[in-house]
Amino acid sequence: MNLNGVELHVEPPAGDGELLILVHGGWTDHNTWAAIVAPLARRFRVVTYDRRGHCRSERGPGPAPRRQDEDDLAALIGALGGGPAHLVGTSYGAAISLSLAARRPDLVRSVLAHEPPLIGSVPVPEVEAVFRDVQAQIASGDVERGTRRFFEELALGPGGWELVPEPIRRIAVGNAQTFVDLREDPAWATLDVAAVAACPRPMAVTHGDAGPAWLPYVAVAVADLIGREAVRIPGAGHSPHLTHPEAFAAVIADRVVGAELERAA
Repeated sequence: MNLNGVELHVEPPAGDGELLILVHGGWTDHNTWAAIVAPLARRFRVVTYDRRGHCRSERGPGPAPRRQDEDDLAALIGALGGGPAHLVGTSYGAAISLSLAARRPDLVRSVLAHEPPLIGSVPVPEVEAVFRDVQAQIASGDVERGTRRFFEELALGPGGWELVPEPIRRIAVGNAQTFVDLREDPAWATLDVAAVAACPRPMAVTHGDAGPAWLPYVAVAVADLIGREAVRIPGAGHSPHLTHPEAFAAVIADRVVGAELERAA
């Protein structure tokens, strides 16, 4: 699908009902959602896609700021009928989803954001230092070890890379340049807190309790900053769509559908 001048890979919708778009984080692609599409398709029309520069989608003329990802998502909603759409994002995809809701609430019905890494708004200096080192390592050409370090030190914890299935590892290494690209954007890890807090749409920020401690710390702090609830998914880490798909789908349905029913009451 040609959106904003690049070809983005968009999977055919699954299920019927209100539109729900799954926005993946860095390093991965639409395949990361495979285990959660079927549970969600029982209630929603679910769409997954590869963000700009990832796998089957074009990169465009150069590194794109997060705002470009937001614009691509807005264009996708328009191409799928104009919305409004429920947005479920993990990691960097969570930041994209929250920010688009603030900018274009007309396109968004609700947002569920899992562990957005917004260390520009909730500073964690020791984590920023590792981000900087991984960026330099990948930019120098040491891509595989830099990718492994990101997963082990920032996303999953020690030993986590060995638990990642080989096909997903290959995808991550292949998409490592997108991490370098996003770091070119000085606003990549910040949020317009006031604008998101003022957004009238239902939102929730979820987090696990089984991954690196900085991720739930930032998630809870972001939820507090925007005046929304922080929801813990017991036993999960940074990728509940992979490890706890049914539980994550249940939280999505509860926070999305339940919030809408509450607003209508």
